[in-house]
Amino acid sequence: MELSGSSPRSDQERASTSGVGPPSGGGRPGARRAALGCLTLTPLLRLAVLRHAVPARSALRAGCPTCGEPVDLRRPWPVLGPAARCGRCRARVGPPPVAVELAAIGAVAVLVLLGPPTTELLAVAWWLGWVLPLCFIDVAVHRLPDRLTWPAAAGVGALLGLAAATGVGAGPWLRAVLGGAGLALFFAASTLLLGARGFGLGDAKLALGVGALLAWHGWPVLVAGLLLALGLSALVSLGLLAARRVRWSGHVPFGPFLALGTIAALLLTG
Repeated sequence: MELSGSSPRSDQERASTSGVGPPSGGGRPGARRAALGCLTLTPLLRLAVLRHAVPARSALRAGCPTCGEPVDLRRPWPVLGPAARCGRCRARVGPPPVAVELAAIGAVAVLVLLGPPTTELLAVAWWLGWVLPLCFIDVAVHRLPDRLTWPAAAGVGALLGLAAATGVGAGPWLRAVLGGAGLALFFAASTLLLGARGFGLGDAKLALGVGALLAWHGWPVLVAGLLLALGLSALVSLGLLAARRVRWSGHVPFGPFLALGTIAALLLTG
């Protein structure tokens, strides 16, 4: 299903790479290798969540919140593994067990579905690498740290610029820059006008990369991604209200819905 006919990749380019059809038997082993490779990075993702899932203007967390045992990549197991348990006190640390690992495998699946490796796909992979910990942090403490949102946006802009310089030209990249800036301004304006009832400034910074990735494929894709994110957020919020898990005055983090809406729009475009 195509959301836009203005994608910088032509139908011929989508159907063929280097003049040959898709491989008949190499896709699945390649996907498995990619998934296994991604799983080796999950301790780093868990560490990023542990460090930054703290209230605003608080020091980064350096160890187990229960016993204070230091946590770093020199001693990743079991605290930064799928069990997510402190090696000293056995308390749960960071995101739920296996959650980060499943999210990482899901990210690999998205990249496989989007198509063969290209510079555009590298931009999506870069963005996913930052947005995965951001989603867990937003759910935990309702904030999106600048230390993660700014590199995500900068990397997306640079990689899409490289894709433009080596292939499709400046048009899609300029549209991506305008889309990212426009979406970020939309979220920032809601914060200024509505205060706590609007989106946060963290959402605006996350929107820089989101808007660029979506607008690269055309303005309809950007609109579709935003509508999907808003729709998912509304459905989940209504479900939480019906279950009395939140109140009307409560706050539901929007970052994960913005990420899911972006992924869904990209998959529909591809």
